[in-house]
Amino acid sequence: MSLLNVINVSHYFGGRQILKNANFRLLKGEHVGIVGANGEGKSTFINIILGNELPSEGKIEWAKHLDIGYLDQYSTLTKGKSIRDFLKEAFSFMFDLEQQIYKNYEEMADCTEDRMQELLDDIGEMQSMLEQSGFYMIDAKIEEISNGLGLSAIGLDKDVSELSGGERAKVLLTKVLLQNPGILILDEPTNYLDENHINWLKNYLNEFENAFILVSHDVAFLNSVINVVYHIDNAELTRYSGNYDQFISAYEMKKRQADAAYEAQQREIKEMEDFIARNKARVATRGMANSRQKKLDKMERLDKGRVQIKPNFVFKEGRPSGKVLFNTTNLVLGYNRPLTKPINIEIVKGEHLVIKGINGVGKSTLIKTLLGIIKPFSGDVERSSTITLGYFEQEVEGNRNTPRDEIWDQFPTLTQGEVHAALAACGLTSDHIESQIITLSGGEAARVRLCKLTIGEYNCLVLDEPTNHLDVLAKESLAEAIKNYKGTVLLVCHEADFYQDVATRVINLEDYAL
Repeated sequence: MSLLNVINVSHYFGGRQILKNANFRLLKGEHVGIVGANGEGKSTFINIILGNELPSEGKIEWAKHLDIGYLDQYSTLTKGKSIRDFLKEAFSFMFDLEQQIYKNYEEMADCTEDRMQELLDDIGEMQSMLEQSGFYMIDAKIEEISNGLGLSAIGLDKDVSELSGGERAKVLLTKVLLQNPGILILDEPTNYLDENHINWLKNYLNEFENAFILVSHDVAFLNSVINVVYHIDNAELTRYSGNYDQFISAYEMKKRQADAAYEAQQREIKEMEDFIARNKARVATRGMANSRQKKLDKMERLDKGRVQIKPNFVFKEGRPSGKVLFNTTNLVLGYNRPLTKPINIEIVKGEHLVIKGINGVGKSTLIKTLLGIIKPFSGDVERSSTITLGYFEQEVEGNRNTPRDEIWDQFPTLTQGEVHAALAACGLTSDHIESQIITLSGGEAARVRLCKLTIGEYNCLVLDEPTNHLDVLAKESLAEAIKNYKGTVLLVCHEADFYQDVATRVINLEDYAL
């Protein structure tokens, strides 16, 4: 049974074609991964099927009476609302039914016998719906999934406006899962999730009986949960059976076959053109030359397969630093209350230190405290005066600069050619360079911020979750750049596959948790 049909959908944005005659179907029980490079249109496709964007051409057909749960990483969380109250919004339709039952009882105080029977029948139906939906187990459901994703450790009474990026991601994900929808649509659900909670989500999705659509660049995660892949490449949407590794194998074989067919046709075209050039002026062979020309004119030309350009991140080392860059003495992290036990660590020249731990344990807080952005709850941080710092923040929202202006603001002495060359090396096209950063995909925006780090000369790089939103090739290039960088690196990361080859030391901040 087809739950969703996308029929001949084409879509344009800013003069660029994002989708070309795309066809897609979602069958009952399918676990679909949407993959593709940064900026290829994965999130746009999701917005189109959800009705948030209208396609330029084609149509979207959903089966009737479907309950769709969508994880939107950019949802607004209202200040003054607790995590618990926000999660209860997943059951809003049940609470509406409960209120209607109360209204029916109030009306029964003064109504005719016929009307009373109607009201009683309505109450019975609504009561049955509440029981079948598990209304009286809401608190238990909230506790179960909150525990699985680590929200209980944060505290369900915490104000949603005070959440870290990772905590916020988990709250949004928890709400979607609590809805227990007929179809799940998840856009980069593992961003900001730590290893433990990614594993919990893997198990949840593997046991999920309904269909889901997943956008992700996390290869290990995709491999463990999906059975169908849709690949967006050069505006074309192609279906593959199997997990991500099986898709890669099939895609590479298809590409080799297409490249071979293209090369064979190019050889045939050249032979025909040479024959025509040699024989069109000779009376004896003019007929054959004209015949070849007609065949050549009617030939359907194959396109040369587009090669996905791998970004080339290279970090320059600035002037040498002192031996010890950071030294903490009984450092306690926290805001209104302590988050950790005393931390005593020394970070020395040239080491690549990875900071890991569950969400909310204080990884970003540690980074900001070391950098002097926020004050310690107690204790001291000594920072070397020899540090020249490059800092990649976890998220930067609402930037209306173009990438070109963003680079020029920080490096005003660069020529336009130098700016464009730096951005191009990081995998950004001319269209990207002229667009506002706020209109770029998450991965494209991250490349702009990484580009600034490649231009500057620093002896210490601080990278807070730099792999979020990056596609596979960009992650590979970033890992190579960190590995080859001779300066000091402080890296916050939840992807073990990424950091295990670049780290010289790993600190688990959970060891310092209260």
